[in-house]
Amino acid sequence: MAKKVLIAGAGIGGLTAASCLMKAGYDVEVYEQAPRLSEIGAGIQLSANAMHVLNHLGLGEAIDKLSVRPGAYVFRLYDTGEIIGQFPLADEHEKLNGAPYNQLHRGDLHDLLAAKARDFDSGVVRLNRRAVGFEETAGAVEVFFADGSKAAGDLLIGADGVKSAVRAQIAGADQATYTGDGAWRLTLPSSRMPEGFMGRVMSVWMGPGAHVVCYYLRGGDLLNFVGLVETDEVSEESWTAKFPWERLKADFAGWHEDIQAVIDKADKDTCYRWSLFYRPPIKQWSTRRATLLGDAVHATLPYLAQGAAMAIEDAAVLTRALQSTDSVADALRLYERNRIERTSRIVAGSSANRTLFHMRDQEKLRREFAGREEGAARNAWLYSYNPLTVKLT
Repeated sequence: MAKKVLIAGAGIGGLTAASCLMKAGYDVEVYEQAPRLSEIGAGIQLSANAMHVLNHLGLGEAIDKLSVRPGAYVFRLYDTGEIIGQFPLADEHEKLNGAPYNQLHRGDLHDLLAAKARDFDSGVVRLNRRAVGFEETAGAVEVFFADGSKAAGDLLIGADGVKSAVRAQIAGADQATYTGDGAWRLTLPSSRMPEGFMGRVMSVWMGPGAHVVCYYLRGGDLLNFVGLVETDEVSEESWTAKFPWERLKADFAGWHEDIQAVIDKADKDTCYRWSLFYRPPIKQWSTRRATLLGDAVHATLPYLAQGAAMAIEDAAVLTRALQSTDSVADALRLYERNRIERTSRIVAGSSANRTLFHMRDQEKLRREFAGREEGAARNAWLYSYNPLTVKLT
């Protein structure tokens, strides 16, 4: 039986797992390599499948105050702005799936999760502790840190991201390959834009070899922009890699005036671009007393807006699996068995959207969307999933 759980990584997945486990009565210690708790990045999207868990932790009201609930998911052509597909969100999403669709700043969500974990245990997070490996016996697991220290418990959860040391030991070297895409990101005050600019919707602008995602954060005070462009130039896999504004402007030459307006109003010294890498799903991610969660096991491309949601789902399902049996090994097998198919499908779906969104033939793109029921499809399997109640088999 797992009484003491060790978590490597205090990102969104690790902190969600910590609170789910502590709420269920487990003793938890979270080890984070950074010297302080913080989260970089910009916007994050939380559909109902993730919000069920966050509501369970009592964070729904706080998230609502910091977020925007978009009215619709809208797909547009890059140059004319023509809408070729859309489906409702807001009230319709909540009605169909039992929880809202929220868009908020990644840092805001991380702050809420850190505070919630510390509400359960003020000392739950230990900083400056980078996990480098582990050893397990029949009755315990020890995790080793870069500073020479170690910690022991009944279970280790590797929530230490795409460069996970726990994953490397369980599943071997990560098989990352460059996708051919670079991702621009920036945020800017909405007050710089005309009133009603783009509307309170989730906008996807699609063009030859590129696409743009725009939506609002912090109650509409911020506009979030992510621009994905095909490029042979491989750069850092880092959200803090700055690139010249002039490169951003050139990458979206010929795009709609709304896209030009966002780029022109951006702070020219705070434009970031990172390279995107594909990591194939793995089929076994647990040992007897160690397992993986979130990006450490199923990192996904940002083309379905489900990366954080998968980590949040993992946290809830793993907690339920541990509660269902006194055997840690059996619980980890149950967790893994009930997550592999879904997470692999999301990873594959995200990769497929990259091809769809970057079509060169715009008439073919119109026909593709004319034959799709995107909203119905996502509501049927993606958004309707509730990790708190789904049957575990």
